[in-house]
Amino acid sequence: MSDVKHAHNLAYDVELIRADFPLLHTSVHGKPLVYLDNANTTQKPRKVIDALMEYYTTYNSNIHRASYSIAERSTHEFEQGRAKVKGFLNARGVEEIIFVRNATEGINLVAQSYGRTNVGEGDEIIISAMEHHANIVPWQMLCEEKGAVLKVIPVNDDGELLMEEYEKMLSERTKLVGIVHMSNALGTVNPVEEIIRLAHAHGVPVLVDGAQSAYHKVIDVQKMDCDFFVFSGHKLYGPTGIGVLYGKRELLEQMPPWMGGGDMIASVTFEKTIYNELPNKFEAGTPHIAGSIGLGAAIDYLNGVGMDRIAAYEHELMEYGKQVLTAVPGLRMIGTAKEKASVFSFVIKDIHALDLGTLLDTQGIAIRTGQHCAHPVMKRFGVEATGRASLACYNTKEEIDALARGLVRVSEILG
Repeated sequence: MSDVKHAHNLAYDVELIRADFPLLHTSVHGKPLVYLDNANTTQKPRKVIDALMEYYTTYNSNIHRASYSIAERSTHEFEQGRAKVKGFLNARGVEEIIFVRNATEGINLVAQSYGRTNVGEGDEIIISAMEHHANIVPWQMLCEEKGAVLKVIPVNDDGELLMEEYEKMLSERTKLVGIVHMSNALGTVNPVEEIIRLAHAHGVPVLVDGAQSAYHKVIDVQKMDCDFFVFSGHKLYGPTGIGVLYGKRELLEQMPPWMGGGDMIASVTFEKTIYNELPNKFEAGTPHIAGSIGLGAAIDYLNGVGMDRIAAYEHELMEYGKQVLTAVPGLRMIGTAKEKASVFSFVIKDIHALDLGTLLDTQGIAIRTGQHCAHPVMKRFGVEATGRASLACYNTKEEIDALARGLVRVSEILG
C-alpha cells in the first residue's frame, strides 16, 4: 500500500481497501465471502502477509543474541514493531510497551504481577457486567487467592454502564478497576476517561481492555490517562499470537516479573538473579518475532489509511446497518447504547443462534454465533446466545444488505 493510494485528502474508497485483503476475494459454498466476524479476528492486508513472508525467507534469526547481520536486522525490525506500537498508542516511551501473546495474557500479567503485589484480604477490584471472560476470570482467581472482593458495575437495558452505581462502589478498599473500552457482545463504547478520572480521584489505577476498540478508533493512552491498556494484534489486522500490554512506566518498574527465563535478566548466579530493565523484564524467552514485525506492518497500513477516516467510515456503516437490520422482521437487537460501534448482536424470533450461523454460512456469510465469551452479558439480557455481525474498515453497505437478505431467508426457512 502506498500513502498516495490512500491519501488522507481523498474520499474513502472501500474498494481500494478491499483490494489489499486477499482473503476477501474468496468464495464459500460457491458464494462470494461476506466476512462479518471482525470482532473475533480481522483479515490481513497484503502488506502484513508480505512482511511475515520477508522475515521468514530473508532474515529469520533470533534477536538480542547475536552479532551477525541477519540477527541484527531481525532485532532492529522487532524493536521497530515496538516503536510503531508506542506511536500508535501515543505512549511516552518504548519501555512502556510489553509484548505478550494477546490481550488476555496482558490482563493476566497485570493480575499476577501488579495484583498479587497490591491486593490483599478484604480489598476490592471493580469490573463491569459487560466484560469478556478475559477481564473476569483473572480477577476472580486473584480474589479467591487473596480473599479480596470482586465488585461488578451493573448495566441498563440498553447495555450502558450505571455510572452512579460505579461512583458508589469506589472506596479506600478499591485497589484496581478493570474496564472494557468497547464491548465485544454489545458494541457499547464505555466512557473510559470519566471512569479513569473517578478512579484516580480515589488513587485507584485503571486497566482498559482495548481488544475491541484499538482497531476502530484513535487510541491516546496519555490523553485517556489509563494505567494499563491491552489489545491483541490479530484484531488489528496483524498476526495471531502477538498482543500488547501498555503500562505507565512508574507502575511497571515497581511490578515483579511474572515469568522467569532468558532475556528478562541482567545477571544470574545460583545465589541471586538481577532482573533486566523494562520492557525486557516482562518478556522471558524467545518472543514472537514475526508477530512484532507483522503488527508493525499492520500499524503502518492503518496509519496510511488514517484511523480517523476508518472511524468515520465505520460510523456511517454502523448507522446504515442499524436501519437495515432493525427492519428485518422478528429481529431484536441486543445492545442499543447511545455510544456504540461496529457490533450488531441480535436474536431472531426463537431461532437458535447456531442454526442461524450455519444457514448464513451456506450463503457465504460469516458471522459469530454463541455467547461471545461473555456469559454474564447473555444472562443479563435473558438470551441463551446471539448472532453477532461485526464490522471492519473493508466492509460495505452491500454486505450489510446481503446479511439482511440472508436473515430474512433463514427466518422464512426456520420461522
